Amino acid sequence: MLLTQKKQPIEMNSLLAVEATALPVMEAFYTIQGEGAHTGRAAYFIRLGGCDVGCHWCDVKESWDAEAHPKLSIDSLVDGALQYPGRMAVITGGEPLMHDLTELTAALQTAGFQTNIETSGVCQAVTGSWDWICFSPKKFKKPNPAIYDKADELKVIIYNQSDFAFAESFVPYLRPGCKLFLQTEWSRSNEMLPRIVDYVKDHPQWQISLQTHKYLDIP
Repeated sequence: MLLTQKKQPIEMNSLLAVEATALPVMEAFYTIQGEGAHTGRAAYFIRLGGCDVGCHWCDVKESWDAEAHPKLSIDSLVDGALQYPGRMAVITGGEPLMHDLTELTAALQTAGFQTNIETSGVCQAVTGSWDWICFSPKKFKKPNPAIYDKADELKVIIYNQSDFAFAESFVPYLRPGCKLFLQTEWSRSNEMLPRIVDYVKDHPQWQISLQTHKYLDIP
């Protein structure tokens, strides 16, 4: 969903990158993963505050300011996830790697969770222990090449025709077996989804990712 109010991204300083025992959390909820390689699986989402990438079509701009969200302890986040039967935890944002996620992922894995992350890859370090890394680069800020050989999945949002070339530009740097997904930006679905279909038919190394939770009206 495209928000009409334009906000400026918040520039985060290095203090956010120190090892964290509490993290700014915009929301945490149990639902169905709607996108990418794990579509259809039950998942506990932890959406962290803080992002300076500045995607104008972002549908969670309220996540950008880390200071706007309460800091929750690692123990409370794990306890919240344990209230549900699913054992896949997805850390998202915002840009979650603006924070040191070492303690969070260690605690989640100790509790029996698979740890997944979606990141734009712009941060200097990939902290945490991850079972699955979805690398979703954005044109608005260049990713750090350190993410390339760690990505299990490349998911590129297609807003304009030029985004196909942008998506292809990362493929030579990814490790073999990295899954490749193209996903239309929601407000542009009517125009761009047919183009994605044609592109994938011509370039079968790619797959289509749909925001199935939106089509199914799943929160």
